[in-house]
Amino acid sequence: MVFKERTFYGKTPEELFEGDQADLETRVANCLATVDGLDASDVSLVSKGNMIVLSGTVATIEEAERAEEAANTVEGVAEIVNRIVVS
Repeated sequence: MVFKERTFYGKTPEELFEGDQADLETRVANCLATVDGLDASDVSLVSKGNMIVLSGTVATIEEAERAEEAANTVEGVAEIVNRIVVS
């Protein structure tokens, strides 16, 4: 069996995916869990690159805003899509 040297045209896979998405999700989830005045037990999140999509339910609009603000403070987050609904 013959193995060729890897060649890439453009960016290498390491450059395309700068950070580990699971690590980013974990850091944002830990941040949300520690925010005062926010019950994030029914909030879920998914990262798509450096974008975080928040979904789920909270009791007030203020909690939804706090979740978005808190997620935006995490290093590596470039954009927040807030789909949290108030129940």
